[in-house]
This record gives sequence, C-alpha cells and structure tokens, in this order.
Amino acid sequence: MVERERGGLAVITDGKWAGEIPDLGDTSHTTVKFSGGFGYAISRDGYLSKIDPKTHRVLRKVKVGNSGIGLNFVRDFIAVANYDPGNVVILDRDLKVVKTVETGSRNVGIKALDNKLVFSLMDKNEIWVLDADRDFAVAKKFTDVGKLPFDALLAGRRYVAGFFNDTRLGIVDLDTLEFKVIALDQKDEETVLQLPHFGLWGIAGDTVFIPANKDKKLHIVGLPDFEYQGAIDLIGTPVFVAASPDGKTVAVNYSGEKENFLTIVDTAAKKVERNIEAGQRVMHFRFSASGEKLYLSSYFENRMKIFDTTSWEEKTPTVDVPTPSGIFLVP
Repeated sequence: MVERERGGLAVITDGKWAGEIPDLGDTSHTTVKFSGGFGYAISRDGYLSKIDPKTHRVLRKVKVGNSGIGLNFVRDFIAVANYDPGNVVILDRDLKVVKTVETGSRNVGIKALDNKLVFSLMDKNEIWVLDADRDFAVAKKFTDVGKLPFDALLAGRRYVAGFFNDTRLGIVDLDTLEFKVIALDQKDEETVLQLPHFGLWGIAGDTVFIPANKDKKLHIVGLPDFEYQGAIDLIGTPVFVAASPDGKTVAVNYSGEKENFLTIVDTAAKKVERNIEAGQRVMHFRFSASGEKLYLSSYFENRMKIFDTTSWEEKTPTVDVPTPSGIFLVP
C-alpha cells in the first residue's frame, strides 16, 4: 500500500503490518506492478525501483525521467512512459537502460501485447507501436487519432485509446495494425459521457462501468462493441470503480462531500445494492484475489480497513498505515 506523503510502501501480510519499503521518491502518484517475483514502482518524480516483496528491500533504484506516469512489461524488458522529458525509456530487468525512444510529447496509456509496445502521445495526437523483437523499432505510427489522447486499455487484442472530453475511442487492431475511431452510441442524447482515466473503470465480464467525470452517475457500456447501455444514479461524484473477481459486484468511491462512502453495485441487476460509510476519505480499494475481502485505504484515519464482501461488515483489527492511498496485490 502506497504511503502517499512518506515516499514509501507499507507491506501488509494476512491483514497485519509486515514492514515498510522507504525511499522510493515522490509517491503522491505511484504505480506498482509485479513480474518474475519482483515488484517495480514508478514514482511521480521519475524514479523506477525494483523491489523484493519477500524481504521488503529495494534492490535497485534509477531515475528514468522527471515525471513518470506509467510502466509495462514487454518480453524481458520494462518500458516507462514519461511526461517529462518527452520519451519512453526501455530497461532490462536489472534496471539498466537499453534504449530511449524520443517522442517530443507527454506519453500515456503504455500497454504491451506479445512483442508489441503501444503508447499514446498526448501532445501530438498520435499512437505509436514499437517492436520489441527489432530493438524497439517503430512498427507503426498513427497520426491524427483524436484530440488529446490521455489513457488506454487492452480489450483482447485491441488497444483502446480515450481522448480528453471526447466520447470517441481510438482502436488499434494489434494483429493487423489497422486503426479506426468509434463513437459510444448513447441512448440518452442529453447525457455527456466524459471518459476518465481507464484505470478508474470497472470491467465485469462484457460490461464496463465508467465513473462520470462531473455527474453523480455510473455509465454502463457493453463490450466488444462499446455500445452505451445506460447509467446508474449515485450519491456523489465517483472516482474509482473496481469489479470483484467473479464480476457480480462493482464498488465505487467518491470525491467531495461523499468521500467517506463506498457504494456497492449489483452488476446483473445494474442497481445500487448499498452505500457504506467506510472511512475518512476513501482513497483507494481493491478486492482480494478470492473476492472474499475488500481492502480499503482511509486517508485521514491513517488506516487500511478490510471488509467482508458477503456481509459488507468491517473486519477487525484495522492496520495503521501513514497517509495510505494506492493498493497493489502481490500475485
């Protein structure tokens, strides 16, 4: 669990405090991903750290930029997308830089499939595909893809890019390297569907639950054709949506006056099951791998809480974590 103001990670094992991994840089925006038994964390100020989750040690820490936004694994390499400077940095698993790809843009939505590394160029309205098997040569550049791409996800073998304040989606077929733009077909023409970061979406089977940027709604979109299916009214302005492993439930948290609440939605009925006052500023939450528990960071209480997903009662004891935010599960 990220310690947002302390530059470190808290380690919780079996619901108990197990240690701390300090000195990772600015963790006000930090992503942690796991591969090959190790963790890799990218900090807001551009430090990439390799972590041993068993010993809680930082094995290596390198500065790969001034503002790092995301990372992904492709073949035996790690790719980091930077806002500043405008590049994508390729490293081996020991964090040695093997190549720097200059883009002249803030880079977002970095994803990988087989030998392909794909990312979007915010300031150039482009999507690039690199070939990891050819020294990360550019396999394809798509230009004029849409105004201000800001995030992306993989849907099967398709790279789906979203654009800021634009309901269209840019789709790259990663087998044929062909590109198309689709518009979300909204049944309610008065609804303005603004897409937040895709990491905030909840994907349950063939249904996507998207938090509205400014409305008290949860939009529903169907896969694979991205048809608009309607919306669910909420008690506040949503931030994150997370789906349970079985896809039967999504949970939602809020910004503003309802930031202490968590909402549970039945995905089959497409309606709110209950609202829970879950903590003082619910920053982040994540279902356990089994789906039997939900872990939640309560920022102003400096605690991690655990909820039973059958009764939705809070389990005791809670775990003291200073300034907790993002939660990442070690596989």
